[in-house]
Amino acid sequence: MKVTKYQKQAIKDNPHKIDVREMYNKESAQAMLISLKPGESLKPHKTPVDVFFFVVEGKPTIYIGNESEVCEADTLVESPAEIVHYISNSSDSLARILVVKAPRPVSTKIL
Repeated sequence: MKVTKYQKQAIKDNPHKIDVREMYNKESAQAMLISLKPGESLKPHKTPVDVFFFVVEGKPTIYIGNESEVCEADTLVESPAEIVHYISNSSDSLARILVVKAPRPVSTKIL
């Protein structure tokens, strides 16, 4: 059994300049756990594969195309491939979101 602890994962360098930690990375899928402090946001971008966001903690706003919604913990949001998406945290507390891409993408386009 392989066990991955969030706290032991290094923060990955990323164009969003936020706390992103790799939890799983295989050809079949990639999972990253991101932490957004109050006021932080991902940059709008597209991925060449389907993505889903699972809110672990907090109340981030998730934007998919022209839609957005404030999502509470234990909420899953789907984003199809090639659709602009991003996440922001306008709340007063930390938000943590598990981001799963399947299959693992070769590239991501920041807009």
